[in-house]
Amino acid sequence: MLSLRIAAASRLRGLLGGGAATGARTRAFSYGRVVDAAARDGELRVFVVAGEVSGDSLASRLMASLRALSPVPVRFAGVGGELMRNKGLQSLFPMEEISIMGLWELLPHIYNIKRKIEDTADAAVLFQPHAVVTVDSKGFSFRLLKQLKCRYNQVARPLHVHYVAPSFWAWKDGERRLAKLHNFVDHLLCILPFEEEICRLNGLPATYVGHPLLDDAIGLNMEKELSSVNSMHQRSGEDFRQEHEISPDSTIITILPGSRMQEVARMLPIFLQTVQHLSHTFNELSLVIPVAPHRDVRVYVDNVVRSGPFPVVLITGETLKERYDAFNASRAALCTSGTAVMELMLAKLPCVVAYRAHFITECLIHLRKKIDFISLPNILLNSPIVPEILFGACTAENLAAKLSEVICNDEARQLQVESAEQLLEMLYEPIKQRGGLFQEELHNSSLPSNIYSPSTIAALTVLYTDNHQQAVHQN
Repeated sequence: MLSLRIAAASRLRGLLGGGAATGARTRAFSYGRVVDAAARDGELRVFVVAGEVSGDSLASRLMASLRALSPVPVRFAGVGGELMRNKGLQSLFPMEEISIMGLWELLPHIYNIKRKIEDTADAAVLFQPHAVVTVDSKGFSFRLLKQLKCRYNQVARPLHVHYVAPSFWAWKDGERRLAKLHNFVDHLLCILPFEEEICRLNGLPATYVGHPLLDDAIGLNMEKELSSVNSMHQRSGEDFRQEHEISPDSTIITILPGSRMQEVARMLPIFLQTVQHLSHTFNELSLVIPVAPHRDVRVYVDNVVRSGPFPVVLITGETLKERYDAFNASRAALCTSGTAVMELMLAKLPCVVAYRAHFITECLIHLRKKIDFISLPNILLNSPIVPEILFGACTAENLAAKLSEVICNDEARQLQVESAEQLLEMLYEPIKQRGGLFQEELHNSSLPSNIYSPSTIAALTVLYTDNHQQAVHQN
């Protein structure tokens, strides 16, 4: 069913649509824009909230692009992590306090989360922003936006933008829930191509701004080579081995146990047991673990791996290049389901996806889900390209068997590499079109050369979206 909706959306989706809808959206660029309100006030005020590591990365890139594109000085306030703080944000409280995943896992924290929402809403109202941008973390973000809407003078209120559409397509009654978001979300920034048109069909203004994976490609100077295997990657892998004194004969496996403390604590022991099983197959193994920028996670991972039998390289806060150099040096990866799977696809590193949760959370997922896959590459390509070992089946023995197959089976490896090329093209082509439309629409020769960057497209969408766009769109 999802593949049919994706196909329908692809047929319906133009860059900003066509026909009468295009006229409505063109009108929406003409008045009440965030950039116009900021120009009148002499500064742009953006209240931005992220609740997890991937959101911190997205928000920090958006902040940098807003500073670069805004015709007036920009001030930020809100909640974020280390990357957002590096861009000048003074977070109201540590982002990790609201970084909780799972239904059952959330219960002990409900009172604290409710208090954080109220504190954040108070701070947003005092800041008087031109735009409020919430990034992912839909549970916290949507409750915050609902509360803010109740507090505003309806004549003058900031634009509400949510970055990363909830995975409505994955759950039963998902589209029905999606239709209700227009009550408190003015515009949705989507990172998957098919989401935009489905959102619009359900009355919610939305823009496909590109998957953050494409920002990685630009940062690594790979955007012109998204459909080719770059020999430079092989050299970077060799340099990584030499830098970390890893034997040329050693099989390197990257393991990505997640970014939240609760999932790392659940998945890392299983992954290490998996590698222990593989030691019977491979004479020499080395591990690489990229660690989330969270002190508790870093300390936990360091303590767990310190006494292990394998050489381990921890990548903690290094550059984007260091992370991808590690991928390029690796033979395969073991990954907790999440955004990291897409990074592995960009690096063209074959992987196995794993996921475990609390038993009650897993039961609820089984009851509510309506798609067969959990990882984005499989969802987008509608095929089990990346092996998934989930829930009760996620044992060290099963993971070791599947990972060994991925490492040794050249046909399986090649299938993942070729599928990565197809996936990257699917994500990149609409962005090239949208960047061209912005250049045509704004007639602005000062637009940056990286106009095809997702963070640039997202920033332009925030700046030039009309605060009355919903009313215009519906009319």
